[in-house]
Amino acid sequence: MDILLIIGRVLFALIFINSGLAHLTKLEAMTGYAQFKKVPAPKLAVIVTGLMIMIGGLYIALGVYADLGALLLAIFCLVSAFMMHNFWTISDPQAKQGETINFFKNLALAGAALMIFVWVGTTGGTDFGPSITDSFFNL
Repeated sequence: MDILLIIGRVLFALIFINSGLAHLTKLEAMTGYAQFKKVPAPKLAVIVTGLMIMIGGLYIALGVYADLGALLLAIFCLVSAFMMHNFWTISDPQAKQGETINFFKNLALAGAALMIFVWVGTTGGTDFGPSITDSFFNL
C-alpha cells in the first residue's frame, strides 16, 4: 500500500507545485490579479504564497515534514478562498459560478490538508508511507 500513498501524495501535491511555479514564473500577471483583488503588497504576497504552496506541495510529495507542508497549504487555501474567490461580491452569473467553484475547491483542499496535518502530526509520519523525515510537529 505504500505505493498508493506515494501516488496519492504526489497527485495531491501537483496542483500546489504547479500553481507555486506559476506564481513565480508569471509574477507580473499574478501580481496584477492580486492588485485587482485588493491584496495588500500584491507582488510580495504572490512571491510568498508561491513559495509557500510550492514548498508545501514538495514537502507532502517527498515526505519531508509533511505535516508542516500540509499546514502551509491549509493556511494558503483558507486565506485565498476568502480573499481571491469571494463569489458573494460578484454579480455576473458566469464569473460568480467560476468563483463559487474555486471557493469550495479551496475549502475542500484545505480540509484535505488539515487531515494530512493531523494524520502526520499525530503518528510522527510513520503511517504516511515512505518519508524522508518524521513529522515536524508532535500533536
